[in-house]
Amino acid sequence: MSKPALHSIHVALGLRSYPVWIGAGLLADHTRWRPLLRGRHALVISNTTVAPLYLPRLEAGLAGLHWSSFLLDDGEAHKSFANVGRALDALGQLGATRDACVIALGGGVVGDLAGFSAACWMRGIDFIQMPTTLLAMVDSSVGGKTGVNLPVGKNLAGAFHQPRAVIADLDTLATLPAREYRAGLAEVIKGAAIGDEAFFAWLEQHADALAARDVDAVLEAIARKVQYKAGVVARDETEQGERALLNFGHTFGHALETAGHYTTLLHGEGVAIGMLLAAQLSERLGMSEPVDTARLQRLLQRLGLPVAIPPGMDARQLLELMRLDKKNAAGQLRLILWRGIGRAEIVAGVAEAQVLVTLDAAIADARPAD
Repeated sequence: MSKPALHSIHVALGLRSYPVWIGAGLLADHTRWRPLLRGRHALVISNTTVAPLYLPRLEAGLAGLHWSSFLLDDGEAHKSFANVGRALDALGQLGATRDACVIALGGGVVGDLAGFSAACWMRGIDFIQMPTTLLAMVDSSVGGKTGVNLPVGKNLAGAFHQPRAVIADLDTLATLPAREYRAGLAEVIKGAAIGDEAFFAWLEQHADALAARDVDAVLEAIARKVQYKAGVVARDETEQGERALLNFGHTFGHALETAGHYTTLLHGEGVAIGMLLAAQLSERLGMSEPVDTARLQRLLQRLGLPVAIPPGMDARQLLELMRLDKKNAAGQLRLILWRGIGRAEIVAGVAEAQVLVTLDAAIADARPAD
């Protein structure tokens, strides 16, 4: 099989613009990314699963620098303030100055925590995203959102801090477990669901190839999703308007993740279920048609993603968690809903009673028949 072509996508943010490179062999291509490191110090933040596989590929590019690594345990539960403190201690022990760089080698947890740590050290130093999961490649590595989880909710502490570059090496997907790969596809679907019906139709046509990890289909899906997100971020960097649409499914999904103590569902799985709940609520409010909900559910299922609320979760607990969502305003729910595939919108003042009915119906549907 031939090596996939390199895609280069520009995130246009004036003086803080940066490239997103998507291709094979990029981690070892240190002539591409080493010039981005402006100082003498670098801290690689990774986790105990990814580092043994891919940190050796970076070492030649780090030669001559004062560098070290800080490794998290694997999993969403480790995206915490305690680990930010440990990362900052690692920067201190390194003697990192204001021209130092943090390199995030891993998935979304690593990228979010590394970016937040870089934003905090000396009020902001450079960092480079090297995502190793599909979900991080298509979503969390692009756009500068960084942060950590709190016991009361996901990503409630954070900062906007743009990377110097995003380097998405497709070779890392070869070792990605099937469940994590499928979770990444949820974010690809989300991009199409909120603003690109033609892309959604493309995903329906190529679902089997994507499920089989066909390299050409995967590369095309990543590039199209990143190009879409880059445009949104360029127009609305700090989520004052359009960028909020990227949270389709996330208010429900984050509540599901938090209720499961960040161990029951992967982020992409929470988003998959959350998107379907948002579609069902939109239908209940008369905004969309059942055919759109059915198409979304069918595509999620074809790509092996969950569509049911996990057993044991309570609708009122989920609603309480949704009240903590960052998009809410003036004590009212503010959700991303849709008028059908490709037509998402921000809806303020959503009646909690309608949300509860939607959650209760979904929970009832998920119960096994007696």
